[in-house]
Amino acid sequence: MHGNPMPDSYVYVTEEGVTRHYADGSVEALAWEDVVEVRVVTESGSDVLYILLDRDGEGCVVPRSATDATFLARLRYLPDFDLDRLTLAADSVHDGVVVVWRSPDPPSALPDLEYD
Repeated sequence: MHGNPMPDSYVYVTEEGVTRHYADGSVEALAWEDVVEVRVVTESGSDVLYILLDRDGEGCVVPRSATDATFLARLRYLPDFDLDRLTLAADSVHDGVVVVWRSPDPPSALPDLEYD
């Protein structure tokens, strides 16, 4: 059989939200109206991850390699979202997690998350 190997996940971006389907059948989804924080995770030798979180700290992990102009355009609808800040964090040579956007009315605290 020829062709590209099956990717480990698919990301769908709509006007309603973002959904990531994993090869094992699991799904992460978050409505845009529920997003209260956007984080960027960088790690040497790995894809940059965009983490979208809701008030309960639940959310959707979106690899940069799975994004397109639609995803970035939709982020701009978040109040006062700074696309330049997102780009700077994603292009960072330092490993780490950066909060690039927080809702003007965020919850008191979101949990620190562990990333694999």
